[in-house]
Amino acid sequence: MAMSFSLFRGFFFLLTIFLSIAFSVSYFGNTPTLLNVSIGLLAGFLISFLLIALETLCKKVKIQTFNTVALGLLFGLIMGKAILFVFDGLFSADLFEPIVSPARYFIYLCTSYLGIALTLRSADELHSCIPYISLKATGPKKKDILADVSVLHDPRIIELASTGLLDHQLIFPQFLIKELYIQSESEDESIRSRARRGLEVLKKLEGISSLNLRFTDMDFPEVREHMVKLVRLARSLDTNIITSDMTRIQQSSIEGVMIINIHQLSQALKPITHPGEIIQIKIQRPGRESRQGVGYLDDGTMVVVNGAEKYIERTIRANVLSVKQTQSGRMIFCNAMEDEDDLIGQNDPILSTPSDLSMKSYMSI
Repeated sequence: MAMSFSLFRGFFFLLTIFLSIAFSVSYFGNTPTLLNVSIGLLAGFLISFLLIALETLCKKVKIQTFNTVALGLLFGLIMGKAILFVFDGLFSADLFEPIVSPARYFIYLCTSYLGIALTLRSADELHSCIPYISLKATGPKKKDILADVSVLHDPRIIELASTGLLDHQLIFPQFLIKELYIQSESEDESIRSRARRGLEVLKKLEGISSLNLRFTDMDFPEVREHMVKLVRLARSLDTNIITSDMTRIQQSSIEGVMIINIHQLSQALKPITHPGEIIQIKIQRPGRESRQGVGYLDDGTMVVVNGAEKYIERTIRANVLSVKQTQSGRMIFCNAMEDEDDLIGQNDPILSTPSDLSMKSYMSI
């Protein structure tokens, strides 16, 4: 590849020098002299050097960006032509020729800049701007994420958005936002307060500058069910859906739309506890089996502690035996540990392993 590129540069270099000398000779009387040949040779060297230097500076520019700039330049020239067509009709008299000539260059300059700038800024939306043409990337693309209204009722979306994982991806449909505004004026106190809390969360999301939250006006008036609208919108925009409503997962999977559920994401990111680790847990209630106590970690994970029934409402140390994953979440089985005050005592032996009966009874929760 490097050898082919070097040959291309060499061929272009020689071709530029030849054309420069030919132009110089024809410009200075069609007679080859030492002077006009030297001028052409020098001009060819200079032009080749500048172009190769420019090509080297543009080495990191992606072909996609180059194509977008070229398309934007084309749009700008078309827009300039349209403006000049009107301009020539208004100022066709020779009296205004001194004004019209400079204005042409200025109009082309402005429209070219606007065409390139707007095309670069909206490169991902070109497929919806050109009718009957769908432009798709040949490589893998990071999909946008369409937000369900339920995520606005879950404050965890603010923390998730602040991590940067959703930057330039999160999209809210306007029909869901309008529904929130309608609910915020409802006579039902619970509906009104819930909608207003959702609007407050939306305002906080808009305040995250790096998130670049976007909205879409696309709607399906013939569809009344909001979830059906959301799924159809996700399929039209080729996006995923993020939701906080567990009941919507199955429906979306049937429609062939990938779902991101905040609850499942929270479960997946819970801290991993390993067997043999020592944890501190407050025993809150008796367990299902004899001498067992049950407590909960800060993230809601249930902890079953053997030998801790008598320490309800007290915080003790426990040795992790095993971690089990259930349909409702993660469960941790532990043994209570003796501390310096001998809370458990020598006459109250601690089980070395959780019984199969107790584990099965909890796994059925």
